[in-house]
Amino acid sequence: MSIDFETHRPRLRALAYRMLGSRSEAEDVVQDAWLRWQAADQAQVQDPLAYLCRATTHLCLDLLQSARARREHYVGLWLPEPIVDEAHHSYGAPNPETVLGHYQQLSLGFMWALQQLSPLERTAFVLHDVFEQPFDEVAQTLGRSSAACRQLSSRARKQLQAQGYGREVVAAPPADTRIQALLEAFAQALASGEVQALAELLAQDVRLCSDGGGVVCAIPAPLLGRERVAQALVAFARTWQRDAGAQALHPAWVNGAPGALLWNAQGALEQACALEWDPQGRVRGIYFQRNPRKLAAITATPAPGSRG
Repeated sequence: MSIDFETHRPRLRALAYRMLGSRSEAEDVVQDAWLRWQAADQAQVQDPLAYLCRATTHLCLDLLQSARARREHYVGLWLPEPIVDEAHHSYGAPNPETVLGHYQQLSLGFMWALQQLSPLERTAFVLHDVFEQPFDEVAQTLGRSSAACRQLSSRARKQLQAQGYGREVVAAPPADTRIQALLEAFAQALASGEVQALAELLAQDVRLCSDGGGVVCAIPAPLLGRERVAQALVAFARTWQRDAGAQALHPAWVNGAPGALLWNAQGALEQACALEWDPQGRVRGIYFQRNPRKLAAITATPAPGSRG
């Protein structure tokens, strides 16, 4: 059966990204899946999309074996490569694809939590809970029984729930006007240096994570609790304000959530930040990606008038 591979590329890329947490590796995997499709006897393939999903999943699992070894030697906290909606340089509503991406659990916090699962648990969960494949199909992909795959997915779900990611996962960002108001209050609290004012905008169990990859400075482990996170953010803000004339900052949608991109004086992207919200509209997660290698694929440029 002949198909247009390109019509399935976005779905395969989304699957690979959720499995690997790396957009560059996801692109490579999808290209390898295309090569396998070209070499296959396509006339004998009854369900091309299922075939391509299985091929992509197997390629991801192979890569995860080496990735796990690499991450054992990773310096500091590992966060996924961010995906930026480059069509928006403000906190206006993102495009429908971005909204769908967030709905399909694209937030950096959820992606980071996925990486804590074993490769098989992650695969079963992503295929069934995110991409809504029946367990019979998941079983075919993993070469295990439906019951075993159901167990893998259940274990994954329990681990994610323990980290605060239940069936509803992360609350969607608040309505546009509320986002703007919250972020203005957030920025004002940062600028004033009022730790308590900032802490009131944070969830009690807020988490701050930073990935420098051993290349640039970053917090080595998650920072937990509203007081500690507020104090750290105020300290960061003082540094940013000191260097404000040499930096460019503009808002952006990062992994389906409101965030910001920061450039240094040389015009290099220095960090991407994404916020994660709880159902009450408080910030429950703050994620700074500072590893230059993971920022390299972001091609957005500073918006006019965005200098800090």
